[in-house]
Amino acid sequence: MIGVLIYPDFQLLDAAGPIAAFEIAGRHVSGPEPIRMLSATPGAVRSSSGIEMMARGLRRDHTMRTLIVAGGDGVRAAARCSRTLAFLRATAARGCRIASVCSGAYLLAEAGLLDGRRATTHWGRTRDFLKRYPQVRLEPDRIFVRDGDVWTSAGITAGIDLALAIIAEDFSDAIARATARQLVLAQRRTGGQSQFSSLLELQAPSGRFAALLDWVREHLGEQLPVERLAEQAGMSARHFTRAFIAETGTTPAKAVERLRIELARARVQTSSEPIERVAEATGFGDPERMRRAFIRAFGQPPQAVRRAARAA
Repeated sequence: MIGVLIYPDFQLLDAAGPIAAFEIAGRHVSGPEPIRMLSATPGAVRSSSGIEMMARGLRRDHTMRTLIVAGGDGVRAAARCSRTLAFLRATAARGCRIASVCSGAYLLAEAGLLDGRRATTHWGRTRDFLKRYPQVRLEPDRIFVRDGDVWTSAGITAGIDLALAIIAEDFSDAIARATARQLVLAQRRTGGQSQFSSLLELQAPSGRFAALLDWVREHLGEQLPVERLAEQAGMSARHFTRAFIAETGTTPAKAVERLRIELARARVQTSSEPIERVAEATGFGDPERMRRAFIRAFGQPPQAVRRAARAA
C-alpha cells in the first residue's frame, strides 16, 4: 500500500502527480497498488487550489510500504502538528520508505528524519530551509535525492520524477519507461533545478551579498577564488563562506559557476562566437570545463544549446 500524506492547503499536484504515476505503473504489473490519502484530520482536505481530497486518519498500517508527503502553502502549519510528526517518526522507525515532494521536506526535517541526510526541496525554498534546518545536507540543484529509505524531491512536478524512480526500483526500468511514455514525460529529466529557476536566487536585487554579486558579474572573466570574494566582502574566508551559504543557499564557488553559466549561455545562444572564446571570456578558461558545467546545469553541452536556440 502507498500512503499520501496531505493537510489543509497542500499543493494538489504534489499528491496527484505521483498518484497518477503509480496508478499507470500498476497497469503494467499485476495490478495497481492500493493508494490511500492520509491526514491528521480525516475527511475532506482542501488543497490550496480549493479542490478537496478525501483522507483517512493517521493510523499505523504495516501494509504501507511507501509514504509520500505532499508540499504546499500549509506545510508550516502541518509541521507544528504533533500528531503528524509522531506519525512520520513511527512510520520511519518501522522501515517504511518515506518521500517528500517540494516543501514536504519541511515536514520530514521537522520530524528529524533528515538530520545528517542529503535532501532537496524547491529551489525557491533553499535559503529559508537552510536557515531552519542547518543539520540537513541540502543539495539545492537536485531534482530528487535518495538517502537510504528517505527520498526528497524538488518543486511540484519533480514529484513525478521521484515516483518514476521509485517505480524503477520496485519493478524495473522498463516499467518506469512505459509509465513515463504514458505520461508523455522523460523517465529521467536531464539537468538540475538551475535550468528552471533561472538562478533567480542569485539575481535578487536585495540581500546581504547583492553588491558583491553585482561585482562578481563585472569580473567573471577573472580568477575569483573564495579568498578574493571574502576580501571584497570585508570578511574572513571562513566566516564569509558560512554566511554566504546561509544567505544564498549555495557555496561561493557554485554561485560564481552559475553566474558564469548564465553569461555563457546568453553568449552561446545569441552569438556566433567560437565556444573556446566564450569559455575564455566568461572565466571558464577551458572549454571542457564549460562543457561539464553546461551538462550539469542544462543536461546538454554548449553546442546543443546553440543549435536549439537557432532552431527556435
